[in-house]
Parts: sequence; structure tokens; C-alpha cells
Amino acid sequence: MTKIYSAPLQGYTDRVWRKAHAAIYGGVDTYFTPFIRWEKGGLRTRDIREVASHTSEGAHVVPQIIFSGAEEFDKLMSALVEAGVGEADLNLGCPFPPQVKHGRGAGLIVNPQALAEVGQLMRDKYSDVAFSAKMRVGVSSPEEWHDALPVINDMPLRWLAVHPRVASQQYKGDLHLEQFDAIRAESVHPLIFNGDLCTLDDLHSASERYGDEVSLMIGRGLLARPSLAAEYAAGEEWDDNRRRAALADFHEALYEAYTSTLCGDAQILAKLKPFWEYLEEEIGRKPWKLIHKATTLAKYNTAVAQAL
Repeated sequence: MTKIYSAPLQGYTDRVWRKAHAAIYGGVDTYFTPFIRWEKGGLRTRDIREVASHTSEGAHVVPQIIFSGAEEFDKLMSALVEAGVGEADLNLGCPFPPQVKHGRGAGLIVNPQALAEVGQLMRDKYSDVAFSAKMRVGVSSPEEWHDALPVINDMPLRWLAVHPRVASQQYKGDLHLEQFDAIRAESVHPLIFNGDLCTLDDLHSASERYGDEVSLMIGRGLLARPSLAAEYAAGEEWDDNRRRAALADFHEALYEAYTSTLCGDAQILAKLKPFWEYLEEEIGRKPWKLIHKATTLAKYNTAVAQAL
């Protein structure tokens, strides 16, 4: 059966989310951390926590890194290797303007020279690290990948995930499926398809289109229906009661983790509310709105009780 990967999503798929999801649902072959970056002379505190936990989550977790070129890449990888990390995923697809503007994420797709320098470091200095990459097809044009792909083909990658949108689209608009097919024809690396995989029908359609040789990566679809990968792996659709019960367990795991490590309603709610952002269809409009309007944990818990 086609392998399923969980896409990294800033503000959502942190170590608490990943650990709870793997324990309660499963169905995911590999999770990726939200991107780790070099900032003010070192790794951010939250990134250090991500790195420290990636081997103890009960699942296969790969740290993802974002960088503007060889210098930042080298600093990041030196720190990660020193921390005992033996795997890393290259972020060549982040569409957020502040990152793209500084040549990071999808901005690297239009900078083959920087990619070539990174590739040289991968081969010469970090040959013991297992690398992979996730890319967009361009920044503003869906054909901008053409100059970058030969360089990416020279990189020692286990797989290459492709989201066939340009950065300027963010997560909206049509997928450029013809560009994915073109990359598939030219790539020397095993491919992962990412983009608009939100339902079981979406997964089955992609699997039928590409076959088992192309794996699938779910992003927002897994936030909106956390059971999606598990349902696909089991070959059966869960009914509402089963999904609701699992969702309650999932939320409880996150609630316990955040309330035991954070202080004050504001901090805890800032972590818990994003969990519900894509779940309106699962729990209904009214409780969804109440959860997002809650300003205290007491009001939040009352709203969650109505949702579950």
C-alpha cells in the first residue's frame, strides 16, 4: 500500500501533536517537524525542544530545516549532528513571503547556485546524514523548477516531496498536476505527492493515479480529519461515533500535555485553540465558534464538552 507521510505545519504539528497522533491514530509512516532555522547565532529554544524529542515520540520523526544557502545550512547541520540527529529534510517549499523574500523555502527553487553549494556540503561534509527534501514548483511561475531539478537530482536524497503549487498561491488555487508529472518523469529520486489530500477519495484517487511508487503526504487534511491516514491504512471509513471518540482522546492527550507544562490560561489556550481550526466540519459550527471565542479555560472546557 502507498506510504503516508504527515506534512510539517508551523503552529500545529509540534512534538505534542505528533506524539499524541501517533499513539491514538497511527497510519503515518513518517512525521516531519515544523521547520528548524538558524536565528540570532543559534537554534531557537523551541527548535532545540523539537530536536531533543524527535527520537522519543513513538513514531518515525524527521527534523525539517529551512535555510537561505550553504552558510546557514552548514550551521544548522553542524548543530543538529552535534545533537545526535542523523536525518534531515530540506525545506524548499515554504511559501510564506518573509521566508521566500530572504531566499529560504521556495525561494531556493529560483537559486540553483545556492542549491548546488548545499548539495556539495551534503556530499562532502554530511555524507552520514540521511537527507530528503520538500519543494514547490516555483515562486511565481509553475515552471521555475526546471533549472533547480538537475541540481536536486545530484543531491543524495532518500525521497523528494513535491507540492505542485507556486509560493505565491500559498495553499489556494489549482494544483499544477502537469508539473508534478513532468518532475516525476525527470526526477531520479522517489517522489511524494503533497497537496489537497483531504478525504479518503482524494487519497485513493492519487494512489490510483500514481501507483505505489509515489507516496502521499497529508497536511491540512490531517488537521481537519485526524483519522484520515488511519482510515486509509485500514482500508475502512470510520463512522461519526468512532471519529468523535478518537478526537476526544486526541484532545485529552494534548490538553494534559499543555496544562502540565504551560502556565496561565492565555498560554494554554494559545496552544489548544489551533487544534480546532480545521475541525469545524467534524464538530459543527456552533461549538467550533464557542471554542474560538473562549477567553478562559473554564469557558473553553464548556465549549469542548459541547463539541465532543
